[in-house]
Amino acid sequence: MTERDDAVAEFVAVMRRLRAECPWKREQTHRSLARYLLEETHEALEAMDTGDADHLREELGDLLLQVVFHAVIAEESGAFGLDDVARDVTAKMHRRNPHVFGSDRSDGADGSGSGAGPAPRDAAEVNELWESVKAVEKQRTDVTEGLPPGLPALLYADKVLDRRAREGRPVTPPASSDLGDRLLALVAEARATGVDPEQALRDAVRRQL
Repeated sequence: MTERDDAVAEFVAVMRRLRAECPWKREQTHRSLARYLLEETHEALEAMDTGDADHLREELGDLLLQVVFHAVIAEESGAFGLDDVARDVTAKMHRRNPHVFGSDRSDGADGSGSGAGPAPRDAAEVNELWESVKAVEKQRTDVTEGLPPGLPALLYADKVLDRRAREGRPVTPPASSDLGDRLLALVAEARATGVDPEQALRDAVRRQL
């Protein structure tokens, strides 16, 4: 076992003990912890925006705490454990990155991990490959299926525009004085230029602070 494995195993053991011996942690459920997962995610985003590596390291630790806490709770009921979570995401990485793993492993029943077809030449083509494999896995029947309604509005709009474009039904925001239409047009403009509208707005706000 490597030092890294030891550190993770030790942390899982700590969380199991806290779950057993700490009254507050013993009472928590997936639902009661939801707000903390959201808070810690936003704090990690803040650390990324500041570029402070020590701050980001701390916040990633707090996110790891949430992941392990939820896994320990699920483990108690026999639903799944942290190893199951890790195995699932490892298999997903193999399936969705056949340009890397296709020659040595195929996890998808649909053959998506077989590595068939030309290897992508750049990051944009890698993203297209990821999305195509994901689409086969998900088999969505609606453009908004799987999109959390609580996503920030700019990110939600970006996702919907992306999915509509992939379906061959691109959205053309109307030329309108309506603020919502104008915001949607800006999201479409950002997509056309390869800009993340959510991050662009965060950066613009930070420049005013």
